Amino acid sequence: MAQFEEVSQKSAYGTAGFRTNSKQLDHVMFRMGLLATLRSKKTKATIGVMVTASHNPEEDNGVKLVDTMGEMVTPAWEGYATQLANTEQEGLLTALKDVIDREAISMAQEASVFVSKDTRPSSESLSQAVLDGVHALESHSKGALTLGFNYTLIFDCWFELQKLVSSYKQVPNRTDDQKALLVDGANGIGALKVCEMETYLKKELQLSLFNDGSSGKLNHLCGADYVKVQQKGPIGVEMSAGERCCSCDGDADRIVYYYCDSAGRFHLLDGRQDCHPHQHIPQRTAGLDLQIAVVQTAYANGSSTRYLEDTMKVIVRCTETGVKHLHHAAQEFDIGVYFEANGHGTVLFTRDSNTNDKRENAALLLQNTVNLINQTVGDAISDMLLIEAVLTIRGMTVKQWDAIYTDLPNRQLKVKVADRSVIGTTNAERRTVSPAGLQEAIDSLVNKHRQARSFVRPSGTEDVVRVYAEADTQESADALAHEVSLAVYRIAGGVGEEAKPL
Repeated sequence: MAQFEEVSQKSAYGTAGFRTNSKQLDHVMFRMGLLATLRSKKTKATIGVMVTASHNPEEDNGVKLVDTMGEMVTPAWEGYATQLANTEQEGLLTALKDVIDREAISMAQEASVFVSKDTRPSSESLSQAVLDGVHALESHSKGALTLGFNYTLIFDCWFELQKLVSSYKQVPNRTDDQKALLVDGANGIGALKVCEMETYLKKELQLSLFNDGSSGKLNHLCGADYVKVQQKGPIGVEMSAGERCCSCDGDADRIVYYYCDSAGRFHLLDGRQDCHPHQHIPQRTAGLDLQIAVVQTAYANGSSTRYLEDTMKVIVRCTETGVKHLHHAAQEFDIGVYFEANGHGTVLFTRDSNTNDKRENAALLLQNTVNLINQTVGDAISDMLLIEAVLTIRGMTVKQWDAIYTDLPNRQLKVKVADRSVIGTTNAERRTVSPAGLQEAIDSLVNKHRQARSFVRPSGTEDVVRVYAEADTQESADALAHEVSLAVYRIAGGVGEEAKPL
């Protein structure tokens, strides 16, 4: 087997897979190639390996495995990934044999692995490290190897793009002043696909692409995460009042919309608002007797939840943070809509519509909607087209979409602690069970404010505790967040200086 740099620090496979500075990932990529091959043999199906660091800076990179139906791998296999990534070189064969024995894998079974990458400079060599892992393991077995690294993967993307374009063209034509959309491609892979797609949609949608990768660094001063965190438009984009704009991230699995009003104020419509236009097309299919639900995390604004339950009259479920949790919950319903506040999400259809139903128009609308949606864990281009389709069908401007409901003022903070594992949570991370006394302190602080809510949860990657608070005014939300952060600091072992009032 190929030799790579020894593991220098412990890594844990999470929702984002493995992600860090690209110089530290050679050995991890090689081992994920090994694991993807084993997973393919186990499932007797194609497994994907995505080399990307999403919204992270260009110098970072990462890797995540994509399971047989486009979803994330199971928790057990996430554990195997963590085990392999942290095993010293001399113990690697033993670790591999342990996985093979635990899963009763036939090494004679053929393996099929697709490898994909984003546009980072490091992605080429790191993708090759994944392939080296695939080849290394296959050289020790009797199975034949099927690789879709270039031609097959590119062909599949072209076919998917054509399906999206064809489905979008079924949407009734909008007026000329509704067709314009500014798109920030984050200098990433999404920019390439938007550029390709606009050729086919010139009559239906007038796309103006910015940060297209011809200059500028990936995610630098642009992209979905930048727009959400900074609460302003990306570099290079000049917005007229009321003009729709959207930004995807580096690997094009997140999207946020935004606009400026006539006074020049910036308005963000992030993943919390993304749920609502997606909900309108399923609502039009009510006669088809479908069970529809929206899945959220604790970070969903309270106004959003009340709007869905009280106005839209749909089921709302709350899960732990991370798309793997939302995706699993959404699968329990005929139509499951989920989006995180960061713009990452999609719509799942788990039951076919009856095209012979007497409500033929509703069934046809649902069928086109299914074809327009990529039902894996996130596709910014698909989501963009669906949002545009819904706005057209509803005759809504971006300003009217924004006015559906008003977010409660909120604030997010983080507290450095000696050990984040002291924080235990329950009820989809909305309440703590440890350390003793913390939840009682949070409840007492929340009761001091109107329309207030607050929760804390440990970070998945660093020794910090994330604090979320909302209330009827921004002043109260800021005060509550600060008060809760002090409670966390004092009860959960904070380090460094206490947070100062905002």
